[in-house]
Amino acid sequence: MKQFRNFVAGEWVAPAGGEYFENRNPADMSDVVGQFPLSGAADVERAVESAWRGFELWRRTPAPARGDVMRRIGDLMVKRKEEIADQMTREMGKPLTETRGDVQEGIDTAYYAAGEGRRLFGHTVPSEMRNKWAMSYRRPIGVCGIITPFNFPMAIPTWKMFPALLCGNACIFKPAEDVPVTGHMLVEIMLEAGLPPEVIQLVHGVGESVGAAIVNHPRIPVISFTGSTETGRIVGEICGRMHKRLSLEMGGKNAMLVFDDADPELAIEGVLWGAFGTTGQRCTATSRLIVQDGIHDELVSRLIDRARALKLGDGRKKGTDVGPLINQNALEKVERYIDIGQGEGADLMCGGQRPTAPGTEKGFFFEPTIFARVRAGMRLEQEEIFGPVLSVIRFQTVDEAFAINNDVRYGLSSSVYTRDVNVAMRAIVELDNGITYINAPTIGAEAHLPFGGVKQTGNGHREGGWEVYEFYSETKVGYLDFSGALQRAQIDNYLGTPD
Repeated sequence: MKQFRNFVAGEWVAPAGGEYFENRNPADMSDVVGQFPLSGAADVERAVESAWRGFELWRRTPAPARGDVMRRIGDLMVKRKEEIADQMTREMGKPLTETRGDVQEGIDTAYYAAGEGRRLFGHTVPSEMRNKWAMSYRRPIGVCGIITPFNFPMAIPTWKMFPALLCGNACIFKPAEDVPVTGHMLVEIMLEAGLPPEVIQLVHGVGESVGAAIVNHPRIPVISFTGSTETGRIVGEICGRMHKRLSLEMGGKNAMLVFDDADPELAIEGVLWGAFGTTGQRCTATSRLIVQDGIHDELVSRLIDRARALKLGDGRKKGTDVGPLINQNALEKVERYIDIGQGEGADLMCGGQRPTAPGTEKGFFFEPTIFARVRAGMRLEQEEIFGPVLSVIRFQTVDEAFAINNDVRYGLSSSVYTRDVNVAMRAIVELDNGITYINAPTIGAEAHLPFGGVKQTGNGHREGGWEVYEFYSETKVGYLDFSGALQRAQIDNYLGTPD
């Protein structure tokens, strides 16, 4: 069994406490991927000291040169794409077709970051005084704590770290304990690409010890966290008290709205992918299907047949459509919601249990599940499940559909299937989500666009695109007065005031 280490202070090192945890394949729990450091506050403390040394070096590196490192990272990820995807599937379960896409998202993010090294724009603006110049520019903040989830082990860490590093910050990275191998490989690639060793720190462990130590540390001024809304609330309270800059990307209860004029086959393909891709373990997963009365019965009938035909199994085997849930807790949570849904009076149309097919007995598999006759306001319709469970709600009018979509505490993603351009444009304006897709499922972020949501999905910041670079940098304003005299702005000699 391979034993992995942290990367702290420029070295691969054992955890201070000497303890390790096992990482196992969720499709086959007899397959031990490796042992990883069960780190704690002492490991984080050493990482912080090193990261500040790395920051002092890295912040003085010209931004285009930092971009060159990002480009080399992308090149190395291209070369190792299949290797990374295979290891990612082994440790978190989703099929290779999905993990290849996860790696590609990281590659795209690296190349986008490389270009931003020459685009960290400020503003040059007129001064209100003669012989005076005024401008702004972006500068790095310091050390960033990066805490990431299991479901996108490469894409999400790159969304966070590549912009942070491009802006000149150092990073302390804690990957989810369910996916430590992918985090290890990413740091290996960063170092091979020429990132100065003390600029990146990798500290493995669980959230209650390593994550909490990062969030509570007074010398980590920036925190980026992706995870549950409940944990995000705790992180937000701590960071608020400590005046830290914080980006939260949390839960979702995303809906696909299908109108009578929609292409039914396109809608079925979209909801199958949106609801059961990544075994429903996406913050953008299609958890609710809101269907207009005229198309409802036919669409749901066809959808059930297609869902039953999905093949469950090891994501590294050809033909697998749906992999396992990530762990025992996730499996038990889904089972609880099956009981909740039936107790609320919803109709269980398919799935709802662990499969019995050969090859699934050693993993955390659960059948793709569809509930019909779900009513707005049910717990099944309101609460994030993070598993392969779809709730179908019937509606009659456009206003009713929009109201159902908006009446949840989350606001990440939504999608609308219609041929009516007026309904489509209304949806983009009126649906209370950070992202709305027209004739496409609720999943599918692109690296060059902002990603995030409203309400209890986040705290207003965005991952991806151009906006994230503003999160990881500060605006500095500079004034140059070459008049040779004291000019008192906005007091007694503003040149725009007539004599």
